[in-house]
Order: sequence, then structure tokens, then C-alpha cells
Amino acid sequence: MGRTRIMSPERVHRTLRRLAYEIIEQNRGAESLEIFGIQRSGVPLAQLVADEIGAVEETAPKTYDLDVTPFRDDRPDVDPPATPPHDVDVTGRDVILVDDVVFTGRTARAALDAVLQYGRPSSIQLVVLVDRGHREYPIQPDCTGRRLQTKHKEEVVVETGGKSAVYVEV
Repeated sequence: MGRTRIMSPERVHRTLRRLAYEIIEQNRGAESLEIFGIQRSGVPLAQLVADEIGAVEETAPKTYDLDVTPFRDDRPDVDPPATPPHDVDVTGRDVILVDDVVFTGRTARAALDAVLQYGRPSSIQLVVLVDRGHREYPIQPDCTGRRLQTKHKEEVVVETGGKSAVYVEV
């Protein structure tokens, strides 16, 4: 199995900072933002984006983790929770969904359903670190860190933690 580094930790950091500026610009500030990281890898990235927004706006928006498993169309055996896991009302707010990679669009579609359990937002925007193409649903990110054309058999791996980096594995 081969592994190629596509984005260094420094490049990931610069990209997340740029995404934070794009989010601020598109929303005329950060006052109306609610940020949801799509579990698993989207959660730490959402926090990093919120931290970057906080560095610019002097106050970081809250972040929440979003489990989309019960809302996926390929997981009919899992029921949505009776009550949402977080006490937040997104009605009238601008929701930012953060994920590491967008591929087929199925996870993003499930995230749209999952976030609606928290109310009726003014807008929902998708922010991804890597867009690798190959959509099965007509979903496009609002902010993209990097577009990367891949083959179906390849996998894009985003390592988060102390030093985030992006790899392609075959």
C-alpha cells in the first residue's frame, strides 16, 4: 500500500486559516455562526476553524459534533435520536458544516437532515478541507481547502491531532 503526503501540517494550517476568512466574509462576520463538525474527522477540523475565526473576530463560535449515522440512506437499521444530543437552537442562525473530505456527497446529505433536528437555520454551508470529486448527489461545498482528483480505489486520509496532514493511500 502506497502513501503520498498531499498537504503538510503547515499547508493544512494555512488552508484552515483561509477557510476561516472565507466563512467570515460570506457571513459578514461570525456573530450568526453555529459550527458543526461531522463525526469523526470533521470534529477536530471544526474546532480548528472556529479557533481561526476567533483569532480574527476576537470571539470563537461554539462548535458541536454531529453524528450523521442515523440519517444516512445506507444505514436504515439506525434510528435518529429521540432528542438531539446538544442543547442548541439554530433557528435563524448560519450553520457551518465542517468535514475533512467530500466524496460522493452522501455524508453531507445526511448532515443536512441531522442539523435540521436543531431548528430551521437561515443558511447551511458546507466547508471541506479536501474535495475529491466523484459525486453521487448534487452537493457542492461552499468553501473548499483543496480540490484533488482521485481514483475510486484511492483513499484520502486526513490526520488530525498535533500536526494535521493529508495523505492519499492506494
